[in-house]
Amino acid sequence: MSTATYLAYDYPLLSMFWTMLWFFLWILWFILLFRIIVDIFRDDALSGWAKAGWLVFVILLPFLGVFVYVIARGKNMGRREIAQAREQQQQFDDYVRETAGGGQKSSADELKKLAQLRADGHISEDEYRRAKELVLSGHGPAGAKHGPTAPAAGA
Repeated sequence: MSTATYLAYDYPLLSMFWTMLWFFLWILWFILLFRIIVDIFRDDALSGWAKAGWLVFVILLPFLGVFVYVIARGKNMGRREIAQAREQQQQFDDYVRETAGGGQKSSADELKKLAQLRADGHISEDEYRRAKELVLSGHGPAGAKHGPTAPAAGA
């Protein structure tokens, strides 16, 4: 008696499942490979020769190279990625603060600058008093966008 042996790939639905599974694992493998290559270049602690060695190892022997890299250096991959994300976020926050602030200075900064100009003898006591009143009333450089400004140095 001979009975036919049916395997999972003999059924059309299971064949589609196995195809999708292998396709998913193949995509997952390439994502892991590219993340490791990016991590090799991201790591500032590695010298150029070490980066070249890891890159050659990962490209020429991809399965073994990726597994060895994940075992040897995988623990710090997440730390390096988080550090880069924090640095990018900090740069973005600084850019937003700089752009949104428009370079405006506070009243305290303006008063400090005026006091320094008076101490250096660039403005008289009367000019200092008038400029101080303008800054404190909100019509000077640190306040509203209109009105007279403090006298320039040497004026």
